[in-house]
Amino acid sequence: MSGTKKITLAESVERSKTEPLRRRIKEQSAEIKELRGDNDALLKRLDVLESIDSIVVEPPAWVSRKPAGKGKLHRGIPTLMLSDCHWDEVVNPDEVEGANCYNRKIAIKRLQRVVEGTIEMTRRYLSGLDYEGFTLLLGGDMLSGNIHEELEQTNEDTVIGSVDFWVDHLVGVISALADEFGRVAVVGVVGNHGRNTRKPRAKLRVRDNFDWMLYRIAARFFANDDRVTFQIPESADCPFKIYDTAYRLSHGDQFRGGSGIAGMLSPLMLGRHRKVQRQMSLKRPFEWLVMGHWHDYWIGKGLIVNGSIKGMDEYSYTSNFDFQRPQQALFVTTPENGLTVPVAIYADDRKAEGW
Repeated sequence: MSGTKKITLAESVERSKTEPLRRRIKEQSAEIKELRGDNDALLKRLDVLESIDSIVVEPPAWVSRKPAGKGKLHRGIPTLMLSDCHWDEVVNPDEVEGANCYNRKIAIKRLQRVVEGTIEMTRRYLSGLDYEGFTLLLGGDMLSGNIHEELEQTNEDTVIGSVDFWVDHLVGVISALADEFGRVAVVGVVGNHGRNTRKPRAKLRVRDNFDWMLYRIAARFFANDDRVTFQIPESADCPFKIYDTAYRLSHGDQFRGGSGIAGMLSPLMLGRHRKVQRQMSLKRPFEWLVMGHWHDYWIGKGLIVNGSIKGMDEYSYTSNFDFQRPQQALFVTTPENGLTVPVAIYADDRKAEGW
């Protein structure tokens, strides 16, 4: 007992007074440590966001031409959004109540129908404009990919085999548009299905994606063709202008949600708002956000969402998503009015596809 220090009554009273303060200081120290960790994580995310838009790719000069003089035809530049093709994915009609069928053979026919429909729409229905060229947006998810085990089991080919096969058809699309419109500006971003990792990534998002490889091979084919230019940035988004209208191309997988009664509208409008705020802070504003991913053609409030060439699959069926015909977005930009005449180009024809 001689080695134990005795605590006086005064000391005991003083300790009882200061003990809550000690506990509070300890709790606040833990909170400060946690806040520092959160701050470090936010700084890392900010670095990623800043790096996403670090590269500014300039469009070709011809897309910024001034309006035609008085008495001449109004000028315009049509734009086709080509995305969510999911090439080499197989959709079994028996698994979706016969609502759709998709494979490599059908995909070729649908791609051809989109190109032919685009040319027919501009020739016959929108023939009162002098077209100064054409813009082709490649919005990602061009390939089915192997991000899910079931896709790896059912796809018609390996991802590399798919790239080798489909690059010829992509080159064919660009060549047909160049022959029809004289000049084609190709703008491309990657999707989530073409990635080479199971989980999405922020760093090296573009270079580790088979969509990027597909675009780069096609760009090399047209290296000596001055009719065709490519914008394939290292960022997830790609800003571009047609005349004085500022657009921003993004795949669309950065936005989450959509299971509520409002469907995709809530996450899309919230996501667009966040992009607008980010770009305003970077002094790189835009008017229209163009995106794919959601497989549901929709336009409104500064946002164009593309449909899909693939159409309904087993995932969308079991998720109880609404059916929409396979289609792609086409719109015309004019110097006077910006984005005008948005239309859907339908890709499917069950009789022609033979199912």
